[in-house]
Order: sequence, then structure tokens, then C-alpha cells
Amino acid sequence: MYAVVGCSECSALWIVEGRPETTECPRCGSTRQFSKRRKFVTTEDEDHAREVRSSMLANRSGYGDAFADLDSFSEMDAATDEAVVSDDEYLEAAGIDPDEVAAAGERADAAGGGSVSKKERVREAVRELDRPTEDDIVAYCAEHGVSDEYARRTLEKLARSGEVSESRGVYRLL
Repeated sequence: MYAVVGCSECSALWIVEGRPETTECPRCGSTRQFSKRRKFVTTEDEDHAREVRSSMLANRSGYGDAFADLDSFSEMDAATDEAVVSDDEYLEAAGIDPDEVAAAGERADAAGGGSVSKKERVREAVRELDRPTEDDIVAYCAEHGVSDEYARRTLEKLARSGEVSESRGVYRLL
């Protein structure tokens, strides 16, 4: 069950599902027993509750006539599914070959699943290596294209910020 309810303090309207013991106004935060809230409509259909609330808000704002010209929520939802441009159509319209994009994606997946930031590569080294020392982490990062200087500086920053800890030369993520 769905109910369109109103707040006696600020006149907000919202939809409540089920029959809770109390409800809190999303605008002003006043809490009241659900049974004491004014229920404008009670229905089993969530879309119908949305329609009623939207209609009430439109009428309050002086847009009742414009709202009456709109389709229902379910009809608008169906229309958005039909009006979507496919990825291939979008790429072709932009002058990009969709087959080349697919091939590039496959190459990236085969090479390790995409790009990783240099900072994340340092974290990855600490996480993946068994009892990693600073030299182990720097070597791991160098294998993945991160400079020694950057890896050492980032490791130091991570330790200062408390993201990693160092004990007897061995690092671990916290």
C-alpha cells in the first residue's frame, strides 16, 4: 500500500509505503503517528500515488493545466526506453568506428583491466606483496611504470596520513 500524506507543519507532500507506526516529514522533520497524518490517497499502485502527488504539487504551483497535458509516469518511462540512442549509433554519429572501440576495449582488458593511478599502484603493491619492504614496493611499482622517486615519496605520504603502517621495515595497509 502507498499513501500520499501531508505535513500539518510545513504542508509538504510525500509518499509513504506500508503502514508504519510513525512518519517523519522529509522537509521539516516533524514526527507524527502515521494514523494522525492526513492521507490524500491510498492505493496499491506506486505509479498512481506518484501521479496524485505530482498533480497536487503542480496545482499548488499553478501548473495544473500543464500537468494535465503530460503522459502518465508509466507511459513516459516506456517512451524513454524507446528513445535511447545505442552506443554504436552514438559513436558513428561522432565519427568513431565502433569496431575499433570494441577492439581497444578488448586490448585494455587483456593488458590488465584498465588504468590505475600511480598512487593506487603504490597501495596495490602494499596490498599484494607478502611482507613488503620499501624496496619491494618500489620494485613492484617500477614494473608497472611508476618511478622510484614517486613510489618512495607516496609511500612516505601514505605512512604519514595513516593509510599504511611500517614496522621493522615491513609495510601494511590499515
